[in-house]
Amino acid sequence: MSITIVTGGASGIGRSLAARLAGRGDTVIIADIDAAGAAETADDLNGRFHGKTFAAELDVTDAGAVHDLYRRTARDHGRLDLVFNNAGIAVAGLVEELTLAHWDRAVDINLKGVIHGVDAAYRIMLEQGHGHIVNTASLAGLFPMPLGIPYTATKHAVVGLGLALRAEAATRGIKVSTVCPGFVDTSLLKTVNAGLPETGMSSKPEASDEPGAGNLYSPDAMAADIMKGVARNRALIIAPATGRLAWRVMRISPRLAVRLGRFAVKGYRKEHGLG
Repeated sequence: MSITIVTGGASGIGRSLAARLAGRGDTVIIADIDAAGAAETADDLNGRFHGKTFAAELDVTDAGAVHDLYRRTARDHGRLDLVFNNAGIAVAGLVEELTLAHWDRAVDINLKGVIHGVDAAYRIMLEQGHGHIVNTASLAGLFPMPLGIPYTATKHAVVGLGLALRAEAATRGIKVSTVCPGFVDTSLLKTVNAGLPETGMSSKPEASDEPGAGNLYSPDAMAADIMKGVARNRALIIAPATGRLAWRVMRISPRLAVRLGRFAVKGYRKEHGLG
């Protein structure tokens, strides 16, 4: 079975991925900046599945910490087979509402956090001659989504990184896949701009941190799609079906995709009295 690391593994898609990996017997390192959440998730999965699950506190913006964890995992278990660079945050609002702090946070976590994971995992996998790197982007990495351009920009960058690295890595025995989820029912949507200046898109303090929108795609369903895509070595793993439809619209008519975005911006401006 695989030796696997999942960043952002304490909740949402990361937690559902860890559960599926543990369920098939993998050794899973659940890495998250939320140390208590990672420990709780590891304890829960160890009690339910036959795979071995360990918790690790990890800030993906700390390149040294990422390298230490990935290298230590490979040393302790003899190899590193599969890495999910999954940690991310939501940053949203019109560009005129945003500060450089919003941009910096999005770049540091959503892009540089993935870069740190790729750099650490790729070096190990080059040495051992095999491995699979899976980076979490977003439908926003394929479709021009306004009202959160720092998020959109970083996710486009992750898509480009993954596709280009896949071409380089193929000759070295290493696989690379990029995950592009649509709207998934996780706490990410309820922690928009966490710790940052508020915009009209910011999550409100009274909002629940727990997922429960009900009509969104579930993390478990998304994790199942990801695992199927990984097994088939897909370059892009896009789900749910509505996300694949949006991607096709963008490919066929970028102009139409931008027009759809304009409607969303117009409604937002009207709702918030922004003219």
